[in-house]
Amino acid sequence: MDGEELTEQETALYDRQIRVWGAGAQRRLSKAHILVCGITGTIAEFCKNIVLAGVGSLTLVDNRAVTEEALSANFLIPSDENVCAGKTLTELCRDSLKDFNPMVRVSVEKGDLSSFGAEFYSKFDVVVVSCCSFTTKKLINEKCRKLSKRVAFYTVDCRDSCGEIFVDLQHHKYSKQKREETIECELHYPSFEESISVPWKALPRKFSKLYFAMRVIERFEEVEQRKPGELSIADLPAVVKLKKELCEAQSLNESHIPNVLLERLVTDTREFPPVCPIIGGILGQEVIKAISGKGDPLKNFFFFDAMDGKGIIEDVSGKP
Repeated sequence: MDGEELTEQETALYDRQIRVWGAGAQRRLSKAHILVCGITGTIAEFCKNIVLAGVGSLTLVDNRAVTEEALSANFLIPSDENVCAGKTLTELCRDSLKDFNPMVRVSVEKGDLSSFGAEFYSKFDVVVVSCCSFTTKKLINEKCRKLSKRVAFYTVDCRDSCGEIFVDLQHHKYSKQKREETIECELHYPSFEESISVPWKALPRKFSKLYFAMRVIERFEEVEQRKPGELSIADLPAVVKLKKELCEAQSLNESHIPNVLLERLVTDTREFPPVCPIIGGILGQEVIKAISGKGDPLKNFFFFDAMDGKGIIEDVSGKP
């Protein structure tokens, strides 16, 4: 991504950004290709941010049709029914994103996410997945890791007023400023499967309760073969029962996963619109850092809960 110089048009359009992070970082952004799988309100905010930042291309994958739930959280979907007629969710978002920055190539890819081979993912520098199953997350992350090139992998989920981001940059080298000095750094990331396989009892005592709650919900959806977002309050007793079984198997006190938190995640699985720009903004910031190689990247989970307004970073790798 360091090959070509910025054009005069790019230099003029991204002048303010170049002053912040330099021409080299902007050049890397302008040559980067990003794949986004699963369009949500949070993803819409993320896409807006990276398109405005000037990435090279953005490819959208989501076979779902427009729903009332999508309309409530996704600002990229036009309110005019005539405009929406006959178009898919991704097609509508593509058309809106093109208006934000005509210099960014925005396209739609149709097909089953899990059926794409490794050669498909090799076309991208960053892969972001949302609203997909536990198995699909692991599968795509594994395909990205088997490629000869490094592909940054992210998952993002927003349920009710809670959000989670997972990051896998594999072996990542970057630079950061410390006073007047530029320091070269590197980090090693575990895969999604490796991270969630870390025993719960090995995690710090004051660990994010949302991490455990999300793993319970994730496991329940997997066991019951539900798609993300298909749970309801009727499932709460079974979810609590599974929580007890997992805590017993993992030697974790049940108080680490409050039933009231599980109830929130099960009762309203839709996104809380005010949370979308927060999670989408953090995700956009992290992807820009990964592409540009500037600044400390997140390692490797980020959690946000609007109930207390706190954003928490947790390293679930067991390694520095």
